Amino acid sequence: MTTARRPYGTDLSDARWALIEPMLSAWRAGRVGLGISPIKHDLREIVNAILYVNRTGIPWEYLPHDFPPYKTVHGYFALWEKEGLTEAIHDALRGKVRQAAGRDAEPTAAILDAQSVKTSGNVPEHSQGIDAGKKIKGRKRHIASDVLGLLLVILVTAASVHDTAGGRVVVEQVANQYPAVAVAWVDSGYKQSVIDAGAMHGIDVQVVTKDPQQRGFKPQRKRWAVERTFGWLMWHRRLVRDYETNPQRSRSMIHWAMIDTMSRRLTGESTPSWRDDDTINADTTPDL
Repeated sequence: MTTARRPYGTDLSDARWALIEPMLSAWRAGRVGLGISPIKHDLREIVNAILYVNRTGIPWEYLPHDFPPYKTVHGYFALWEKEGLTEAIHDALRGKVRQAAGRDAEPTAAILDAQSVKTSGNVPEHSQGIDAGKKIKGRKRHIASDVLGLLLVILVTAASVHDTAGGRVVVEQVANQYPAVAVAWVDSGYKQSVIDAGAMHGIDVQVVTKDPQQRGFKPQRKRWAVERTFGWLMWHRRLVRDYETNPQRSRSMIHWAMIDTMSRRLTGESTPSWRDDDTINADTTPDL
């Protein structure tokens, strides 16, 4: 359904909508709203609103009024996370991106890493902690990506959880969800127990060390792709901090960021900046 409103830079194009519409339509078939009232909102506009929050970082209640009501949008966001639909859409797009790159839909290798981020004031104290190494109080995102940097597994914990402890869980999830994965690369922050956990599940966990003479940042062979994954996430301002009271909603926000990234990749669309030609060329002299 087209709307009369002016488009936002975060809106789905027709091509991007076509990638996810069949899965959402199948979900909606036979449903009556959220079980409370008849369906009256366009699912494309619901997704557009979620992507707007995800990309701009605004609170839900500050959604522009030309979107559906923010409580309705958040209701769909939470329900799709709970029922696994968001992750299913994400995984389907990942398979398409891999195939478009000439690879099998299912990965055979993984890269593990972790990222600590600060939390907002609404995050419960029991679900956050202090990363002693990074000196950050907040949450930690333990992830596994494929060699293209596409997300395979995401585990959100308190920042006080060591990379090794999170890594053991991530390796087990990778083994359960992606049985073809035979090798995983980690940095030197992951201890022997992660290697042992991988061996138990038939995954050869290899530690990639940096050159002792290295100064400053330099992409590491075999591991650089996962660093780019974190870079993709940081394009989405809702993820620069963790604003979600529920860690599972944090996972969902990350999945939506990757849905945004992968759908653009599949359709050849770049992420728009806040500038456009009219803005750049406009006379910025204020009226006096």
